[in-house]
Amino acid sequence: MDYLTITLGLLFALTFYQGLSYLSRRSKKLPPGPAPLPIIGNLHMLGDQPHKSLAKLSKKHGPIMSLKLGQITTVVVSSSGMAKEVLQKHDLAFSSRSIPNALHAHNQYQFSVVWLPVASRWRSLRKTLNSNIFSGNRLDANQHLRSRKVEELIAYCRKNCQTGEAVDVGRAAFRTSLNLLSNLIFSKDLTDPYSDSAKEFKDLVWNIMVEAGKPNLVDYFPVLEKVDPQGIRRRMTVHFGKVLKLFDGLVNERLEQRRSRGGKNDVLDVLLTNSEENPEEIDRTHIERMCLDLFVAGTDTTSSTLEWAMAEMLKNPDKMKKTQAELAEVIGRGKAIEESDLPRLPYLRCVVKETLRIHPPVPFLIPRRVEQDVEVCGYKVPKGSQVLVNAWTIGRDEAVWEDALAFKPERFLESELDIRGRDFELIPFGAGRRICPGLPLALRTVPLMVGSLLNSFNWKLEGGITPKDLDMEEKFGITLQKAHPLRAVPIPF
Repeated sequence: MDYLTITLGLLFALTFYQGLSYLSRRSKKLPPGPAPLPIIGNLHMLGDQPHKSLAKLSKKHGPIMSLKLGQITTVVVSSSGMAKEVLQKHDLAFSSRSIPNALHAHNQYQFSVVWLPVASRWRSLRKTLNSNIFSGNRLDANQHLRSRKVEELIAYCRKNCQTGEAVDVGRAAFRTSLNLLSNLIFSKDLTDPYSDSAKEFKDLVWNIMVEAGKPNLVDYFPVLEKVDPQGIRRRMTVHFGKVLKLFDGLVNERLEQRRSRGGKNDVLDVLLTNSEENPEEIDRTHIERMCLDLFVAGTDTTSSTLEWAMAEMLKNPDKMKKTQAELAEVIGRGKAIEESDLPRLPYLRCVVKETLRIHPPVPFLIPRRVEQDVEVCGYKVPKGSQVLVNAWTIGRDEAVWEDALAFKPERFLESELDIRGRDFELIPFGAGRRICPGLPLALRTVPLMVGSLLNSFNWKLEGGITPKDLDMEEKFGITLQKAHPLRAVPIPF
């Protein structure tokens, strides 16, 4: 048999396969989408910026489309109207999670409120989070901790101001976010830059974020699960193991303290008391896994949002001056900002809202999965499908946002649109019963940090880079980070 015959045979097989795919799509009433290739499906279309690739495809195939990513049928939602259908009208049907294989390390998905199915265990853990960590009263009670950590961030920047050295804004914000959470939970810093053990913890959390953000072949081809070809689950098992060992030691230390001289009334104390009073609702394992959730979910998202906000300020000096003018008028230039001041700083809050519109921390939110066939707007989403809500695309939808790619905080001054999950044009924290529980903390922490940096210093880009030349490229991962870290020099007023 000659090569021509083999080639023609392969071409015929490919054409036949794709024809069957189209017929199958039509018979199942799947949402429209690009024709998949054999074996890999549409994986080749994702590239290294999947949020952008899927945004382009949605312009051709519509606000709800289906793709085959390896073996996984994936439905992508790319408009506020379709997001409302999925996250509100059919919220329960779409409330399960598509669990990345990396989260099988130490069976984290079986204990984590992020990944558990909506059932009694999830409800009790979610209630614990909302009542004991993110309630208004609890956040009011520990706002002095956040103020102290922000003061330390400003002190760090002041040293650089005196030497004329640039600040790696994302790294500094990451360290601040970690310490803020560790004080909230354990009443101690876990990331003193001068301590080897604390540096190890910071690196551990960073490594977890890196591994979780890598594209994993096992997620597209579950048959490879036992092989773990990229070693992501294996490395994640090591990282999780080290963090859980640290938490185990901190819990033991606290239990000893409680026996001898009482507790500290921080998050760990509240959770341990709950565990003693309601052991069927939350036990020690759930406490340690909840702490792991809080650190992984609450550090990278906060630090990347702050970095993007400062990048937009430096890219748009007129917006920075306007924000600083408001701060000077309301607070007084150079003075410390308190959380109670934030309601009197509308433009600063608009700056944060506009940052979250253009740079949502998690571009696809957390992937969902349907356990049964669901019909949405006349299309069938088949059982077992992964569902991605492209919050990045929705926030840049030119049909909704005038001059959508421009950074214009002013657009929110007269707008009723909110980011708490009620308005589907702006859903950086998700919506429905699976909305991010940390939203109330984020809405206090991010504007406090941004406002403090802007009210304490003027800022310029390192190396004489002009605002128009600032690179705003994105790097896709579990969070949407700046491809090139923001390095800026603090200057005294």
